[in-house]
Amino acid sequence: MPTHSHAVLPGRPLMACPDCGLLHALPDMSVGEKVACSRCGASLYTKHAYGLHATAALSSAALILLAVATMFPLLIFELEGREQPGGILSSAEALWNVGYPILAVLVFFTVLAAPLLKILATLYVVLPLLAGRPAPATARVFRLLDHLRPWAMVEVFLLGLIVAYVKLSDIATVEIGPSLFALVGLMVTMTWAEAVLDPLDVWDRLSPQIRAGGMTGAAPERLVRCHACAQLTESGHGPCPRCGAALHRRKPDSFHRTASLAVAAAILYVPANLLPIMTVVYFGSGEPDTILSGVETLIAAGMLPIALLVFFASIAVPVLKLAGLGYLLLSVRRRSTVRLKERTRLYRLIEGIGRWSMVDIFMISLLTALVQLGAIATVQAELGAVAFAMVVVVTMQASHAFDPRLMWDAAIRRES
Repeated sequence: MPTHSHAVLPGRPLMACPDCGLLHALPDMSVGEKVACSRCGASLYTKHAYGLHATAALSSAALILLAVATMFPLLIFELEGREQPGGILSSAEALWNVGYPILAVLVFFTVLAAPLLKILATLYVVLPLLAGRPAPATARVFRLLDHLRPWAMVEVFLLGLIVAYVKLSDIATVEIGPSLFALVGLMVTMTWAEAVLDPLDVWDRLSPQIRAGGMTGAAPERLVRCHACAQLTESGHGPCPRCGAALHRRKPDSFHRTASLAVAAAILYVPANLLPIMTVVYFGSGEPDTILSGVETLIAAGMLPIALLVFFASIAVPVLKLAGLGYLLLSVRRRSTVRLKERTRLYRLIEGIGRWSMVDIFMISLLTALVQLGAIATVQAELGAVAFAMVVVVTMQASHAFDPRLMWDAAIRRES
């Protein structure tokens, strides 16, 4: 698909790049075309056909699929004539029953509550807009979608389910339940609905995006971008006139919040790797597994691809995220002008991959739900899983708190 990179043109809707702050004017576009930032390469806008109609249809389908995925088992574990079904609700319930409410709430929220809220919020916004009459508080609900997006982890849960299936199929019979197909459909429909949704179209229906000719004398570089709806205003104080979010020229106290959260995650990462994350008891024998020993067990069992997946998601990704955030913070502190575009891409990578480390937590939740056969076989979550889950949550918060525009600001100040 063609990609445009444009500077400001009179009369065009203005957008500021969320990653480097450069102002752009949207050109006339055909369906499928994209607008990219001419300075850092960030994707600014994609022209969709039938965006709201497709989003409404796909979100309605997703709601039905989520209900089916919740009501029936995902997997059925069978050993020595005994069966144990496991699904989304039983995964969270099992963690609660074995004394880990934090993990239970986290699994319930990321796999069921956040996806459900995301689907309902999308329908609440889109359906009335298609009828030509926005629902009350549409702006606030649409803002909520942006907060829910990283926490709705259906696709990550599905990957954790695959890892659990491979681990269990080596020792017992594992049958695929009817909900698994619904879960795959849910992942596809939610991803598709998000891909075709046009946020600018939604916001424009509520209040038009500011245009180059509509500015009242303010210099373009003094316009403030709303972090929630991308509207540009001439005042950096008070609520956004379109969506009501608090306006800030840059994320408040971004540097120190990111640094503090990164340090906290680094501290939590030590017990997350030293403490066992689960214990597998098989016919009365077993020992606790740490993340690394679990990888070694998978390698010894000949499951190299799964071992590499777990190693990458649970060991490599957190380390790379912490190292990457440290590098970005250091570059801001030194006001480095080197490789700004590459550093911005690094930030986008860090922001995108962090949630995939939840694979191990979802795997443990499924194993805990499925393998509860008394003296025959039992899986028990351990304290290391709590520490690791906190590492994932805190690193996600750290990357979200970082404002990549600080790198460009620091470089510009140094050059001036």
